[in-house]
Amino acid sequence: MGRPSGFMKMNKFGAYKLYLALSFFTSLFFSMIFVVMSFYEATVAGLSGLQLVLVGTTLEVVILFFEVPTGIVADAYSRRLSIVIGYFIMGLAFVVEGLFPYFGTILLASGLWGLGYTFTSGATQAWLSDEIGEEAANRAFLRANQFDLAGAFIGMLIAIPLGNLAVRLPILAGGVAIFLFAVVLAVFMPETRFAPIKPENRNTFQHMGDIFRKGLSTVRARPALMAVLGVGFIYGLYSEGWDRLWVKYLVDNFTLPSIFGMNEVAFLGFLRAGGMLLSILVTNRVEKHLDANHAPSIAKGMLWLTGLLALAIFTFALAPSLGVASALALAVASVLLVNVTRNVLGPLYDAWVNQRLDSGTRATVISMSGQVDAIGQIASGPLAGVVSLWSVQAAITFASLLITPALPLIGRANRLHAEEIPEAESLPVD
Repeated sequence: MGRPSGFMKMNKFGAYKLYLALSFFTSLFFSMIFVVMSFYEATVAGLSGLQLVLVGTTLEVVILFFEVPTGIVADAYSRRLSIVIGYFIMGLAFVVEGLFPYFGTILLASGLWGLGYTFTSGATQAWLSDEIGEEAANRAFLRANQFDLAGAFIGMLIAIPLGNLAVRLPILAGGVAIFLFAVVLAVFMPETRFAPIKPENRNTFQHMGDIFRKGLSTVRARPALMAVLGVGFIYGLYSEGWDRLWVKYLVDNFTLPSIFGMNEVAFLGFLRAGGMLLSILVTNRVEKHLDANHAPSIAKGMLWLTGLLALAIFTFALAPSLGVASALALAVASVLLVNVTRNVLGPLYDAWVNQRLDSGTRATVISMSGQVDAIGQIASGPLAGVVSLWSVQAAITFASLLITPALPLIGRANRLHAEEIPEAESLPVD
């Protein structure tokens, strides 16, 4: 006998609420860490530009090798188990980084972080899609982005006084909180719509291979999805140079103003918090005016946001060279624009990849999108590090140029999507 429809509705609502809570709290904890991490690595640990990029490359190499295997674990065993394992490992990684400010231990922590991330990447989106359905999940991705941004904003505010006491303190506190949150998920996270493989069929390498081949076949059979993953690769190309170097570039080229008598962590925290507030406002507008289940609408939004992102990074790179009194203001404005465009692009890209995927390979295909991003970062990271030895400004300028090939590829993906779906569905939404 099947369960009553009222129970299913209640379960869907519970999974939806848990996903929003997961978005809020994980963003809060990670935000506490990220407010100070680049500053901590560049100042307390004393890493050079090349070392900073190598730390990021280590993260992405681990993601590259483990993204698909852990995605297959989520498809073959349990989305919930994969997510819980991931948060346990990530919490441990950040505690290690905060305790030991040395290049070698930071490399180790970066690798652990990457491993933990791969257990959650793809599995989280696939879990939600299974529990509440694909269309509802696509809407939830945009809705949850507001909770994500709100959590990030609060996390930044918490990190500012903690970082003023000791730069490493937000990293340690965030790592412990993530570890404890994994315990909460292990107790309360439901998984009612996923059918695991029978124990006698879990001789997993063969089964995992079958799932991976099905996921690969899905991508090969859909040229539009291949183009979408190509856009993800380009996003990976630019991001390593930006993520690892912008704080160092800002600190090295400007005297950051003291806020309420606190150290530089306060300025960086308020800068990120301002970006979060703007992102919440922009994401709210996007959610109201963009159909997350309509691929052409997503492509149009991504086209504009990608162009703005490239322009913002290029402007930031040039700001110190302008020799004007407002150079710091221009740099700050550029950072804010980068933060806003990236925060909106993330859930749009998730919804774009998630269009019309089969449940049996959903986590694997979404994990592939993370893998191509990692390949892009690995491909460009060492080059950005070498360029930074000559000039960090040149490395950031290079990052802005690497984004531009995404613009024609987004247009191509949009055209291919129109060929894959009925003509009536491919018409733009007013």
